[in-house]
Amino acid sequence: MRKVRRRIILEDEEDPLGGVANLFDAAMVFAVALLVALVVSYNVPELLDADASVTVVKNPGDPNMQIIIKDKETIKVMNMTEQIMGGQGNKIGTA
Repeated sequence: MRKVRRRIILEDEEDPLGGVANLFDAAMVFAVALLVALVVSYNVPELLDADASVTVVKNPGDPNMQIIIKDKETIKVMNMTEQIMGGQGNKIGTA
C-alpha cells in the first residue's frame, strides 16, 4: 500500500528545472529584439539588403580610419595607412 502512495506523490511533483527552459526562450527573444533595435537605431537596414550598395566610414579623420564598401554581396574593408599612394590616372574634370 505504501508503494502506491509514493508513486502518486512523485507524479504530482513539479520538475525543479522546468522553468529553465522558459528562461532560455525569454533570453532568446530578448537577444533578437535587441539586435533588431540596434540595426534600426543605426539606420543601416541597407546592410541587410542583398541588392543594396553602401559605403561606411568609421572614425573619420583618425589614424585608424576604415572605409567599408558593400557592393551587393561583396564587402571590402580599406584601412588607413601612413603610405602616400601615387600612380597614373585620367583627368575627369576640374572643380
